[in-house]
Amino acid sequence: MEALKIFSVSPIYTSTTALHTTHNFTNFHFTPITTNKNTPKLSKSSKLFTRLSSSASVVETESIDPPESKLETEVKEEKFDWFSQWYPLMPVCDLDTRVPHAKKVLGLDVVVWWDRNENDWKVFLDACPHRLAPLSEGRIDQWGRLQCVYHGWCFNGSGDCKFIPQAPPDGPPVHTSKKACAAAYPSTVHHDIVWFWPNIDPQYKDIIKTKKPPYIPELDDPSFTALMGNRDIPYGYEVLLENLMDPSHVPYAHYGLMRTKQPKVKLDREGGRPVEMSIQKIDINGFIGKQELGGSKFIAPCIFYAYTEPLENQGNGSASSAEANKKEKQRRAALIFICVPVSPGNSRLIWAFPRNFGIWIDKIVPRWIFHIGQNLILDSDLYLLHVEERKIMDLGPANWQKSCFVPTKSDVLVVGFRRWLNKYAGGQFNWGRKFNKSLPPTPPREQLLDRYWSHVVNCKSCSAAHKTLGAVEVVLQLVSIVSIGIAAATKQNAMPAAARTSVVLFAVACFAASK
Repeated sequence: MEALKIFSVSPIYTSTTALHTTHNFTNFHFTPITTNKNTPKLSKSSKLFTRLSSSASVVETESIDPPESKLETEVKEEKFDWFSQWYPLMPVCDLDTRVPHAKKVLGLDVVVWWDRNENDWKVFLDACPHRLAPLSEGRIDQWGRLQCVYHGWCFNGSGDCKFIPQAPPDGPPVHTSKKACAAAYPSTVHHDIVWFWPNIDPQYKDIIKTKKPPYIPELDDPSFTALMGNRDIPYGYEVLLENLMDPSHVPYAHYGLMRTKQPKVKLDREGGRPVEMSIQKIDINGFIGKQELGGSKFIAPCIFYAYTEPLENQGNGSASSAEANKKEKQRRAALIFICVPVSPGNSRLIWAFPRNFGIWIDKIVPRWIFHIGQNLILDSDLYLLHVEERKIMDLGPANWQKSCFVPTKSDVLVVGFRRWLNKYAGGQFNWGRKFNKSLPPTPPREQLLDRYWSHVVNCKSCSAAHKTLGAVEVVLQLVSIVSIGIAAATKQNAMPAAARTSVVLFAVACFAASK
């Protein structure tokens, strides 16, 4: 029953959500991330974080607003290389081995496909070298090669062209030309997610030997269960990450959807309260945060990982209580959010909530049931974040700290992330020459919240459920029509009034169920 509590929300969405725990760190017992006691002291440029972690409840805005020249100096000292990192594409559980999949990451159009000859997932640039047709519109042929649907050119897992139908068999082997090869990116499967390295230069072919994607122990531990989900988000990577780092918006933006720790004295209906937070360490690889009963870790560029400390034994002398406390301390869970930059104004969220208790729940409850509630929570603040991003861009990301008033400790992780961006990444994601800095136009609100194209088509579980429920809807409506027809066609004397009434009620019930 303890595990069931994790997924409980208001009666409206009972047992349909896991994402409500996104920011409610104090309700879990997470594996703590250990830090080195010999961590060097922060430089003067990082005095913001020591000030945020002091006993004062208000953050002095002067420390949040460093001089422009100082920021430029910091960026020159050490700069984060966005295109020399591993990036996640999709969880393996949501990829179909029978067809190629089109994905966009870092503004790059790529195709992900299963090479059954090498028994591995491959990632290519989504363009055939012949006439640049998208390879994602192609198919996997009978020999397990990726075939372009435009002219039938075929490629193996290394990108080598193996067949050009238009080339005479007795002519020159034009398919062996380097120009006939598809551009293949280094790729790997790590924690049941397909990752790729966004550089096709041959020197990075074996980059996996020297640099691997970030390691998360809970996702590699067979004693943990970890259902994953994904969704395309119509606002940018920076806004997505800072929203997940912000626990104080939960009682308000997700009111009625998520249970949060309530203050002893409620000052408003939602139960907002002060939150003690600080940043312990920041460097080019991210930062470690500390908060009530736990902490979090930002692993640049994509991962935000949250945990709480295990409960300590209160020592009341009771053997049964000691046993219960021991069991409590053995429970472990984590909140893992992987935020993928797709293009300006668009991102992708991959989430997992690994835990080592209540494993049976995931075995009997379909994944799509949890996704219903998780997507409701994402919907509840989606529009306001989309609008917020445009206001930030209008003012200029470099002016974020001047434009936003963040006086309390509950904003420390958000401020820390913006500080990291300023210090190591020039204030925002670097798209290179792929895009200018403008955002796409805002579509109607209904289109922003459309869940079918942002989630259902990209989720195996929800897509299958959608098709099944659609078929059930049609069947129920047909049964309803047939039942009404029978009741209407049967002569009055041939069917008792009670039976006729039952048939009509059954028809109404079927029609209602179909809706």
